[in-house]
Order: sequence, then C-alpha cells, then structure tokens
Amino acid sequence: MERLAGAEFAPETTYLNTPGSGLLPARTIDALRDEAGASASYGSMGRDYFGPAAAARASFARLVGTAPDRVAIGSSVAVSTALIAAALPDGAEVLLPEGDFSSLVNPFAVRAGLRLRTAPLERLADAVRPGTALVGCSAVQALDGRIADLAAVREAARTHGARTLVDLTQGAGWLPLDAGLFDYAVCGAYKWLLCPRGTSFLVVAEDAPQPPAFHAGWVAGADPGEANYGPVERLAEDARRYDEPHGHLVHVGAQHSLALLEEVGVAAAHAHDTALAERYRAGLAELGYAPLPAPGSAIVTVPGLAEAHGPLAREGLLVAVRAGKLRAGFHLYNTADDVDRLLALLKRLDLPRS
Repeated sequence: MERLAGAEFAPETTYLNTPGSGLLPARTIDALRDEAGASASYGSMGRDYFGPAAAARASFARLVGTAPDRVAIGSSVAVSTALIAAALPDGAEVLLPEGDFSSLVNPFAVRAGLRLRTAPLERLADAVRPGTALVGCSAVQALDGRIADLAAVREAARTHGARTLVDLTQGAGWLPLDAGLFDYAVCGAYKWLLCPRGTSFLVVAEDAPQPPAFHAGWVAGADPGEANYGPVERLAEDARRYDEPHGHLVHVGAQHSLALLEEVGVAAAHAHDTALAERYRAGLAELGYAPLPAPGSAIVTVPGLAEAHGPLAREGLLVAVRAGKLRAGFHLYNTADDVDRLLALLKRLDLPRS
C-alpha cells in the first residue's frame, strides 16, 4: 500500500502521530515560503488578506458537507466552543461525553450558570433528556479513536428539543462527515486536515439559534473595509460574522492543504487510513496486545505500551502517549511498511502484555 498523494510527502521519520498534528504537504510549505518572502515587502497583511481564507473556508465546507456561508474562520476550537457556551442562557443543561477533549468541555465548565452533565460516550444518546439544552461530542475521540454514534445523538436531541454540537477535529479529513446535520460544529484543522497550526473552523447551521457575535471585530462586518473604526454598524449576515481576524500565513497554507484533501477525496482517505489501522490491530493481536475498542477508526490506542514510546522515537518512529497508553494514527503519508516496521519494533521490545 503506497502513500496517497505520495509526491506531497517525504517524511524523514515514520510519522504516526496525526492525532497530535498532521504533516504539511509540499505544496503548502512552498506557498508558505513564497508568502513569507513576499511579506518582507508587502507587510503582514500579505498580497491578498481575504483570498486564501475564503478559499480555505470554501474547501473546508465541501469536505464536511456544508455551505461556505455557514462557516466561520477561527484560531482554535476552544474559542469557537466558548462562543456557543457564552450564548446559552443561565441554567441551561449541557450534556457531554465523559473524558472528551478539553477544548470541547472546558468552555462549558468555566461558563458560570450552566449545568454541565456527562455520560459515557456509548450512552450519550440515551442520556439526553427533557430540559437538555445542548448535547455535544467529538465525532472521534482523541484519546482512543472511538467513533460517536452521531445519528443516534442527533435523533435523541431532536426528540427532546436539544441543540447539537460536534467537534470534527479528529475525524475531518478521513471520516465521511456531514456537518450540516448539526446545529454547530467546530474543527481544529492542523491534524487530519494537514493545515498549519492556528487554523480552525466553526459551522453554524442556518436554522440554529444564532449566537451573538461576542468577539466581532472588523472582519465580521458586512463590509470589512468600512468596519475599521468605532462600532460595526452592520455585521455580516452569514456565519462570517463569527470570523476572527485570521492569521494570514496559516490560511495561505490551509488553502493548499485542503485543496489536496479534496483532490484525494475523503472516501479514499478513509479506505486508506482504516486499512492501515486494521493491519496494525491484527498485528497487535498476533503479538498478544489488546488495543482499546474503536471499530472502524484510523486511531489505535494500546494500554501497557507507554514504555515503547522512547525506544520507538530513537528508531525514528513517532507515535504518542496519552493517559499512559500508546496511540498511533494512520493517514495519507503512511504505508503498510510503516505498520510492519512499528509491529516489528514492538515485537523486538517484547513489553509485558496487560
């Protein structure tokens, strides 16, 4: 099994930590170098401040099944989530999975006046009840790769009149997703979407309650060129009203990374990534190791193998340790040889089976 878009990637390591941060394609690096060089003469605004961000917005929208006018440009998942949390009324109940990623959970936890309740991911839909104002979850859990039953969560929310929020960060780019099915979606794009750090997106459905634009700056104006001084008289009518003034260079890179993923296609990435993950799971079973259950996921997490992290890194094989467990993720730039090399090194280390 070869790399997808192989000419775009030539890592010097065996890189299996996409759940932590994705690799940048060659075209993205070239664009960043070109724009950084131009900024020496044209300043930090670059030659076209809005064009790259608009291209990235449109490309992201196509990748996750929504319309560009429902997508806002952001810098982090936590900031976008905080916007949703701030808009909820005092006393509102928010339901989230136990142990979900902090950028999704913490903005609700620190917002005074909300009632935060958690449930196991597998029982999240059953835990929605009358009076639940918002139910949220990650499409894919960062810790262990479990894929949420988003259809069940959405149906339960509809039954009880709750709004929905989904974090696409660990799924967008390899897992087929339809952000348009939910009221709100957030996504950090520097992992599976292969964008530079500092790229994130917020999706606000047209028929969802529209939060106040609490952090509206000049870019949130209907005409940003006329929204530079004093109160913004007229905000954008679509989700652009939630835009943050974006990092120009990261979006110069993002437009090229997202274009590559559109060329590859999410379906092809899904087939490639999950086939590698299944190869790894099968090899682990032969070695006597039991990964955490995460059917159909590109992320594989194994208890009892944290001690392998250092020896693997010294061999140029980069994975991660999370909560004392060894985590690997498989994406476009990985091959069957990468999987086999990882398994061979684990066999040689022969760590205790848990």
